[in-house]
Amino acid sequence: MNVYAISDLHLSGAADKPMNVFGNNWEGHFEKIKEDWLARVTPDDVVLIAGDISWGMALSEGLYDIRSLQGLPGKKIFIRGNHDYWWSGISKIRQSVPDDSFFFLQNDCVKIGKYIFVGSRGWICPDSNEYSKDEDEKIYRRESERFRLAFNAVKKIKEDGDEVIAMIHFPPFTGKKENTLFSQLFEENGVSHVVFGHIHGSVFYPLESEKNGIAYHLTSCDKLGFRLKKIL
Repeated sequence: MNVYAISDLHLSGAADKPMNVFGNNWEGHFEKIKEDWLARVTPDDVVLIAGDISWGMALSEGLYDIRSLQGLPGKKIFIRGNHDYWWSGISKIRQSVPDDSFFFLQNDCVKIGKYIFVGSRGWICPDSNEYSKDEDEKIYRRESERFRLAFNAVKKIKEDGDEVIAMIHFPPFTGKKENTLFSQLFEENGVSHVVFGHIHGSVFYPLESEKNGIAYHLTSCDKLGFRLKKIL
């Protein structure tokens, strides 16, 4: 079983939001992703999708885009991104999934083989230039609590030999690698790999980084040339 990752698909099958307004490289971007996916992923593999899945505003629009992934091989694990406004009510989403190859994480985890996958949206970290204490501190701390809940779920099912992989939409720290509530939780709970997205275009952030023994992977699809990234 291989583990792949990609994020920020920004699908718009039911919404009028063509991605080529962000650059010519986005022209036909989903077709490029699917071509690579079909060439590399097997039914036994896992694909992590770290948020910003759909531009849809209503649940029906988001699910329309989710269903466009039906038929692609592998088990697909999703977290919410900051643009996933359609993601409202995890029970309704889980009841509407196309088949049992789709998993949606919210305050919990899923175990597949020897891997336990845990995830949440995250938020802007305090050392980021975008961070405003008045506007962001409450959400930042709330998202860290979501991860605490998820790691509590991990502890209930983790066995010897299991490996924990975390998904977060926002970068879990800035390029300076300062400690954050997110990175501390990852370290305290034995995470081996973290995948995240949110970063696009000419904004610099390393595709690969390491902090205190944990490998961090930026998986925004445009940063990857609209190809999946093999994590394990």
